[in-house]
Amino acid sequence: MSSLLMIAAAAPAPQSAEPTAFWLNPGGWVALAVLIVFALLAWKKVHHAIGKALDSKIALIRDQLAEAESLRKEAEALKAEYEAKSKSAEKDREALLERAHHEAGEIVAKARTDAEALIERRTRMAEDKIAAEERSAVEQLRSVAADAAAKAAAKIIAERHDASSDAKLVDLAIKEFAGR
Repeated sequence: MSSLLMIAAAAPAPQSAEPTAFWLNPGGWVALAVLIVFALLAWKKVHHAIGKALDSKIALIRDQLAEAESLRKEAEALKAEYEAKSKSAEKDREALLERAHHEAGEIVAKARTDAEALIERRTRMAEDKIAAEERSAVEQLRSVAADAAAKAAAKIIAERHDASSDAKLVDLAIKEFAGR
């Protein structure tokens, strides 16, 4: 069987005749059909419609690209603006913090001077009150001493003077007043 296959393989293949219709083979008819379709398309000016459709699509894409470019520029401007605002806010925050520290220092200094003034004023008031109490005590002591001296003098006078010496003292006092 293998020899048969070898003989069959070695034998030339039979030639078949290609069918033709009206002098054209099948490939020719396909080419003719394509030419007719293209001629009809050219006659109906389909290429102009396709061109217009492509042109409108190109214009739409250009408009979209222009809009995208303007949106990108706007986004970049907004980004730059917000970055500037962020930097400005950071500077404002630092300035505010510095001002708060400065004001806090001023408040502490003022509180310190106010406290010192209050202590000085209270000390002065206490010293004045102590001095007034001392004066009052001295006046009371003088009053008590004067009363004691007057009582002691009255007692001494009553013990040492009699009526005749009283009469002499009264006469002497009258003469002094008369001499003036």
